[in-house]
Amino acid sequence: MKIPLLDNEVLRSFVAIAECGTFTSAARVVHRTPSALSMQIKQLEKNLGKTLFIREPRRVTLTAEGEILLDYGRRLLRLNEEAVQHFISPILEGKVGIGTSDDVGTRILPEVLAEFARSYPAVLVDVVVGSSKQNLARLDAGQLDMTLVTVADEGAVTRGEVVHEEPLVWAGREGASAYLRSPLPIAMAHEGCAWRRMTLRALDRAGIAYRIAYTCEHCSGQEAAMLADLAVAPFPKSLVRPPLKEIVGDSLPEIGVYHLALVRRGSDPLTDALASHVKGAFQSLR
Repeated sequence: MKIPLLDNEVLRSFVAIAECGTFTSAARVVHRTPSALSMQIKQLEKNLGKTLFIREPRRVTLTAEGEILLDYGRRLLRLNEEAVQHFISPILEGKVGIGTSDDVGTRILPEVLAEFARSYPAVLVDVVVGSSKQNLARLDAGQLDMTLVTVADEGAVTRGEVVHEEPLVWAGREGASAYLRSPLPIAMAHEGCAWRRMTLRALDRAGIAYRIAYTCEHCSGQEAAMLADLAVAPFPKSLVRPPLKEIVGDSLPEIGVYHLALVRRGSDPLTDALASHVKGAFQSLR
């Protein structure tokens, strides 16, 4: 039996529909008509023998099989772009420096840098891990070409381009009791951290007594405090993995959504190429 191949244009339409939530919105993204997209998806579902979307009156949502294909589709489209760039992109050489916080540096950047290295093997990427304040100072001093900075809310973004947003949630060790204590023990970064400002503001508004039981610039330090049941901590929802768990309930207030902005010192082929890879990685997380 001949296995059908996945067409990149159809995959691009499929991903656009999944991200936009409607055929009409996706049609504007891929510059096709909604009816053309509908025909593409019907043929794709026929070829795979699976229903990919649950069609509702005003929007579409992915089925379990659609979620699986979305992951494959994004990876295949990135690989196709990488392959084409290898042949048509200008040969780049040199060094580019990027600043990041440790949560992004350990979670997202490794894959970004691996893809970038395959596309531009003659470029050296210097990664500096530090706080947003430290890396902005390095950027302004000419020590970095770009940096990712954490911002408490999008309205506060005065520099750069927002590339990611994610809710901060309360986290603690599975089966632990730190969240039941009063005053509430919390593990935080040092003064100046956007997560810290958001968390303390939420607690103050809710009138909840707290004490800062542990301070550390790195997520690994906050995680250690949670694992020892010394404290709870504000954490990005995507980073809460066993043996940690999200603490939900009426006892703790919602913290809110934080944003990541990419701030650049200037524009040139090297920094443009790395910035494109970074933004693409965050888009795939949405």
